[in-house]
Amino acid sequence: MATALRFVIVPKTAHPWFDEVNKGAQAQAEILSRELGVEIVVDYMPPSICDATEQNAILEKAAMSRPRGIAVDPVDAVGHMSAINRIRDLAIPVVLFDSPSPDASITSIGNDFAQQGIIASERLAKLIGYVGKVAVMQGYPTAPNHKERYEAQIAVLKKYTGITIVDGGIDNDDIETARQQASAVLESHSDLSGYLCCDASGPIGIATAIKKAGKADKIKIVGMDGIKPILDAIKEGMIDASSATIPKMQGSMAILMLWQASLGVKLPQAIDTGIDVITQENVDIFLAEAVKDLMPA
Repeated sequence: MATALRFVIVPKTAHPWFDEVNKGAQAQAEILSRELGVEIVVDYMPPSICDATEQNAILEKAAMSRPRGIAVDPVDAVGHMSAINRIRDLAIPVVLFDSPSPDASITSIGNDFAQQGIIASERLAKLIGYVGKVAVMQGYPTAPNHKERYEAQIAVLKKYTGITIVDGGIDNDDIETARQQASAVLESHSDLSGYLCCDASGPIGIATAIKKAGKADKIKIVGMDGIKPILDAIKEGMIDASSATIPKMQGSMAILMLWQASLGVKLPQAIDTGIDVITQENVDIFLAEAVKDLMPA
């Protein structure tokens, strides 16, 4: 084979959802390697925590290795991520995944995050009969996608005069933090009717807290995303539904776009990878796919 082409993926943090993004990226790399006769290498470089300073440091490190392109899910507004501009100054292509783009010069790979929030909040509002207290847990507040989802959810809930909005905490894209925050909310609001969240950590932590509190039959949860722990909780009945991104497709398209950019191809401003609505009626389909992914090749 010719000289390898190397690309880097930098997610918000180490997390099972981002592992799915990496799976999609690695699968796309294998396809390109086979079809082009050129080795395509994907380096996955997750920060240990969701933190702008740490992510900037990893992006700087990635840039120093001079890859052919970097895909990043920013934890802050792109204009605040100093490393991204320095990477672009080095003529290293950058694409965003799981994040909206601030302008046409940086391609965004993901879905309509506001619509994702609308789907979740409208479904929850209907489940509780448009009456009751609803807690909304934020993810990492400065993350553009989490922010869009949160603002969309709040806007939907405010339409219904019978719904009271409760501060559901901030999980900073960490499952244990989500559990702790949800437990505190449940203690303060014993009459809670529903719970929403803005990332893939929220539903897992919230469901765990509600189950421990013995309130699974009293509080409806509509989550975000469709990693296996969320699917298991939907199957069990702990989570009623989830408005889900498609992470493997995001990873796959990120590598495909970076390869195109490395050839000098002008990229589209946005690639919409879609939203899955996962319910107890269709969760078995998603579980079967998740189990298949775990089987050895």
